Amino acid sequence: MEQTLVWYVTIILICLMMLVFAYVISVSGERSDYSDVQPRAYRFRTAFFWSLLVGGGALTIFTLAELPYGAAARTAGKAQVVEVKGTQWQWELSRSEVTAGRPVEFRVTAGDVNHGLGIYDKKLRLVAQVQAMPGFTNRLVYSFAEPGTYQLLCLEYCGLVHHEMISELKVTAAPSR
Repeated sequence: MEQTLVWYVTIILICLMMLVFAYVISVSGERSDYSDVQPRAYRFRTAFFWSLLVGGGALTIFTLAELPYGAAARTAGKAQVVEVKGTQWQWELSRSEVTAGRPVEFRVTAGDVNHGLGIYDKKLRLVAQVQAMPGFTNRLVYSFAEPGTYQLLCLEYCGLVHHEMISELKVTAAPSR
């Protein structure tokens, strides 16, 4: 949704800039007394600067308010934890079943070379991804909306049998209350 909004705002700003250029082109052939040009130009620049600053600031706050980083940090303590270790050519999971609707914190590392952990739904659409690197643990917090079997595939070429580096994670329905 934010991408669509930013796209529309960009198109509107491009159209406004085109109108400004068209105005400048239309009046550029006219002769006039230039004694008041500098003060008018500075007034226009000042107003334009402040409108860009206020509008850009508001747009930035509006579109970046929903970044996932703060939410991921807040839910990490209550999350279901899955330790994931990538080695040539397999994924080792500390658990292979989680519950839908609750955050899952994947703690991802590698034992040998870099790997890319991609989580795919039943239609093989990528729903989340994170890098697996030796000597470092990346954290990915993701909540599965629907139960089902999700595939974990390697996204970074890691050797001859890279294409067979597949694991499964079963996501069960949340118990009814």
